[in-house]
Amino acid sequence: MARELPLVVGVDGSDGSLAAVDWAVDEAARHGVPLRLVHASLWERYEGVTPSTSLERPSEEVMAEHVVASAAERARRRDPDVKISTDVRPEDAAEALLNEGDNASALITGSRGRGALAGLLLGSVGLAVAARAHCPVIVVRGDRAGLEGTHGRILLGVGEPATGGDAVRFAFREAAARACTLDAVRAWRRPAHETAGSPGLAGTPARYHEERAAARLDELLRDAAADHPEVRVRRTVLEGPAHTVLVERSAAGDLVVVGVRRRQGHFGLQLGRVAHALLHHADCPVAVVPERV
Repeated sequence: MARELPLVVGVDGSDGSLAAVDWAVDEAARHGVPLRLVHASLWERYEGVTPSTSLERPSEEVMAEHVVASAAERARRRDPDVKISTDVRPEDAAEALLNEGDNASALITGSRGRGALAGLLLGSVGLAVAARAHCPVIVVRGDRAGLEGTHGRILLGVGEPATGGDAVRFAFREAAARACTLDAVRAWRRPAHETAGSPGLAGTPARYHEERAAARLDELLRDAAADHPEVRVRRTVLEGPAHTVLVERSAAGDLVVVGVRRRQGHFGLQLGRVAHALLHHADCPVAVVPERV
């Protein structure tokens, strides 16, 4: 992660955000960048609706400061060498993090916040940030092995150049920083009009499509692999829907990386089916990397 921009973590005191803080401390130490802890709330707006007659500070303000101070103390205990800064912002949490993303190497959130309903797999803040940010967003989720990074493997879903160039470079940098294997996977599917017995250009249709996928995978990895010769790369092509393939393989990963495209002038959620599925179902943290257009 270049330019010494901080990793920015959204904190709200929930178990999910505390897990994100722990993960982010290790990530900041790994890359040698500062860590910025941000708590955002609209308490100030609501407090202003009814004039207060007390000289004491609003309880919501005190709670906000306590949340971020506790997160900072937790981070310092985990690694005293990581430089930490904090901020409390009286604004919508998603908007605050998106604004922070303009000066961040990545935004990090937990998989659920304090307000997440039990039936939701990903909180609304994490989803909004992952779908709109213009810097990488990492949602910290998954099982214990994935959170602790014990697999020694980064999983990269390799799509098309329009969505994958920056994601490929991000994944190689991450694997280099961790000195671990990069598991680069490209999924392919047989066109609907083909059957198992249809003639192919290179034997069976399956073999033809598999070879095309392997060639495309090599092409998309070539430049980043040349920049990081120290990274061990395992190339895999598999038949099936990309979101299903990557969710299944995430059980053996410490981080899964996918790219998304941000269209100019489009202000809605821009995520895609693969990233959406991983954010809700992956067994390890998920990095969503926007492709600069």
